Amino acid sequence: MFYRPGLDSHGLPHDPFKALVAPRPIGWISSADSSGGANLAPYSFFNAVSEKPPMVMYCTMGLKLGGEERKDTLANIRETGEFVANIVPLALRDAMNLTSGPYPAGEDEFEIAGLTKAASRLVAPPRVAEAPAALECRVWKIVDLPGPSSAMVIGEVVGVFVDENVLRDGLVDVTLYQPLSRLGYKHYAAVREVFSLSRPGPFEKKQPKDE
Repeated sequence: MFYRPGLDSHGLPHDPFKALVAPRPIGWISSADSSGGANLAPYSFFNAVSEKPPMVMYCTMGLKLGGEERKDTLANIRETGEFVANIVPLALRDAMNLTSGPYPAGEDEFEIAGLTKAASRLVAPPRVAEAPAALECRVWKIVDLPGPSSAMVIGEVVGVFVDENVLRDGLVDVTLYQPLSRLGYKHYAAVREVFSLSRPGPFEKKQPKDE
């Protein structure tokens, strides 16, 4: 099959796009407004985009489900220029899902999901204390995207928290916390096993043959 998004009917019950670009890490983004009110919401369009300096991005699309209100996370980040990307382990899947609701501005998703706020070191928004890792970020750029209130937020990671319980032999071992990822539709996946591959070494240039 082949279809042109927005132009053709794919003939399926649901658009397969997000199911094909999968799995996608979940950015559990905590933010705060200028008065310190905290917000927490998960975003499945999230990833690392640079190493030196370390940078991450997340994308938000549209307005709150079922309403005309803009999403609080983007509003807070535009106001303060800071956020925290918390890593979601399998054990917190239900709490993460609770924070995805279209709550009115000012509602505290930490409290709704029974989560603990932990003070960040370098930015104002708190991190999720129960999360195995968190990336404290300052905005580098916000790119407005097509669609109402849609944007890509790129942040420079200025501080990294790692729970030492997820370290093994000096390395982060994802099997100890099983990071959650988003698939298509209502489906999720967790990393339960890993394998290693070594990159090919440098190739020797072939010498030109004598004529």
